Amino acid sequence: ITPECVLCRRVLRSGLDERCCRMNQEQLAQMRNGKGFIAALDQSGGSTPKALLLYGVQETAYSNDAEMFDVIHAMRSRMVESPEFNGDRVLGAILFEGTMDREIGGMGSAEFLWNKKHVIPFLKIDKGLADEAQGVQIMKPNPDLDALLARALKKGVFGTKMRSVIKLANADGISAVVAQQFEVGRQILRAGLIPIIEPEVDINSPQKAEAEVLLKAALLAELNKQPADQPVMLKLTLPEIDGFFDELVAHPSVLRVVALSGGYSRDDANARLSRNKGVIASFSRALTEGLSAQQTEAEFNSAIGASIASIYAASIS
Repeated sequence: ITPECVLCRRVLRSGLDERCCRMNQEQLAQMRNGKGFIAALDQSGGSTPKALLLYGVQETAYSNDAEMFDVIHAMRSRMVESPEFNGDRVLGAILFEGTMDREIGGMGSAEFLWNKKHVIPFLKIDKGLADEAQGVQIMKPNPDLDALLARALKKGVFGTKMRSVIKLANADGISAVVAQQFEVGRQILRAGLIPIIEPEVDINSPQKAEAEVLLKAALLAELNKQPADQPVMLKLTLPEIDGFFDELVAHPSVLRVVALSGGYSRDDANARLSRNKGVIASFSRALTEGLSAQQTEAEFNSAIGASIASIYAASIS
């Protein structure tokens, strides 16, 4: 056991046995080399009503947050339990904290994903966005993060995800976003989990291409200080210039580069993704596009199967 290695650190932190250590190695290899994409199932309180509306569930169907989260959990469970959803094409899935704490198929959600579907579980850990300043929104403070990370580790979570937003090509603002992301990312690594660093560039930004140039430079500066045995993942907006993330994909301290759909339609997101070799999808809205609470099981499975197939094809092209 080497304390510097993130997988060994998982064993030291959680008292995992040798069998679990082998599982960690298998998950790391699957995420580094596997073909497929990551399903983003992490809508939180602010984004859940819109996600449910797109799924055909009106706000009148629930009367409070507890009922709303019951409905969204039923939607997520239906997706995950579909025979179309498995590790052959879906490498990982990002969970909302409330989903991690619930069960799917009579098992903890993270345990179900890996043991029944061979899909690697991740957890959304940020507490939302601060007010805009310097053309960006950094993450709100997260004072209870260490406790959340320890709980996630015990539940079988492999990694985490946290989101900031960049709206303008402001060098100081983008530097602040990246610095915060890596500071928290290193805290996550110390806890024995793999962080997905997500500095999203708003697709509607009037300075999107310019912001991407500044962002890549800031990311490379931090990555060049990051040991290769403590890798991070990057979740980025699909770029304006095809192949723009090639240096990030090839960096020894990057486990995987994944792309968010960011409001693009699934067809548009898939087309952009297919032109960026080595980048795989981590779609949320684009994944659930076309799914409906009113569909029969056969209709639902057909719809999610077609969605998974198209995103998978774009991710391996």
